[in-house]
Amino acid sequence: MRIVKLEETSKKNILSDLLKRDPNQYTDYADAVQKIVNCVKADGDSAVFRYTKEFDKADLNKDTLRVTDEEIKEALNQVDEALLTVMKKSMKNIRTFHEKQRQYSWFDSKPDGTILGQKVTSLERVGVYVPGGKAAYPSSVLMNIIPAEVAGVDEIVMVTPPGVDGTVNPVTLAAAHLAGVTEVYKVGGAQAIAALAFGTESIPRVDKIVGPGNIFVALAKKAVYGHTSIDSIAGPSEILVLADESANPRFVAADLLSQAEHDELASAILVTTSMELAEKVSKEAEAFVDELSRSQIIKKSLTHYGYLLVVDSMKVAIEVVNEIAPEHLEIVTKNPFEDMTKIRNAGAIFLGEYSSEPLGDYFAGPNHVLPTNGTARFFSALSVDDFIKKSSIVYYSKDALMKVHEDIETFAQAEQLTAHANSVKVRFSE
Repeated sequence: MRIVKLEETSKKNILSDLLKRDPNQYTDYADAVQKIVNCVKADGDSAVFRYTKEFDKADLNKDTLRVTDEEIKEALNQVDEALLTVMKKSMKNIRTFHEKQRQYSWFDSKPDGTILGQKVTSLERVGVYVPGGKAAYPSSVLMNIIPAEVAGVDEIVMVTPPGVDGTVNPVTLAAAHLAGVTEVYKVGGAQAIAALAFGTESIPRVDKIVGPGNIFVALAKKAVYGHTSIDSIAGPSEILVLADESANPRFVAADLLSQAEHDELASAILVTTSMELAEKVSKEAEAFVDELSRSQIIKKSLTHYGYLLVVDSMKVAIEVVNEIAPEHLEIVTKNPFEDMTKIRNAGAIFLGEYSSEPLGDYFAGPNHVLPTNGTARFFSALSVDDFIKKSSIVYYSKDALMKVHEDIETFAQAEQLTAHANSVKVRFSE
């Protein structure tokens, strides 16, 4: 891995490189995605079947589009019992964590005749996108479905690409069933997002779409936003390790590679005050790469977006972290809890040398759907909050309104909204 002694100029260049991964920059695909979205909106099921044949090589129709109960039972029988046990343990941790995020309606009644409050309502129907292909990501299934289930969503609709034979990965189906999915459809890509956003003859329209996907999925979510809500436009995965001379270089190298294996566009960065640590991490990373199954992907990721950044002080290191605003941040320093208090921008923060990032991916409980590409400056992890909405409640008695009606009329007249003023005034006219 390359070692860079970070200065103001090199910092700007590195940030510029990282921003090139932003899906908002991939305009070359936008027209193709918009065409798919428009066709599904206009033609419904027939467009979904056509694109599924074109991109996934699977022949589907209205009778085979939806996953049946029999297919789910068959999937459960195919999955190793040990994996099912682990998934159930993970689910328990995820559910326990997200149950603490529940919000409740509240009302404040006062003696003056006013009642103000907030009514919390879960979304009625949400769509969960799950990537398909050769790999299966049951962890993402759990992380997207369980918060919706905890929030009280009535219908959770999952979409995922089928194999050539028209089946869905059994591990994906098993995870969806365990997590509480309502229904599953065999469709992926931009056509799946469009189907969820606008509805088809077979697939119901949803109020919100969540879940990761490739660039076509990301751009389709962007294209349908406004017709339905979305969680975010996610980019490639990223990890940043903040470390000082006390860190174990072997652990740090392993953690950096854990994210580099996701994607050739994934980013793995160390920010440290120790040149010695950076040099040791570089050697450890090189030794690890050839042992790992996805070594070619890791090498390309590190070549383009892997950095070992050396800075003069922990103060500067923390400034760099906050500027990059990483998806995953590990703090491996002498005082990780103290340093954590100075972090403003990060999707998830892992403290100490035994809190490696995959702990969050699979098991600890906090959600692993996190803001990428610097959006941790203003976005949060997926949570129960993503599956609820809030309505304000206002009640004034006649006496309560009488005390303030002139103030309201004054305010409305100042904005030259005389109908507003009259709406209040008329209640006290003879």
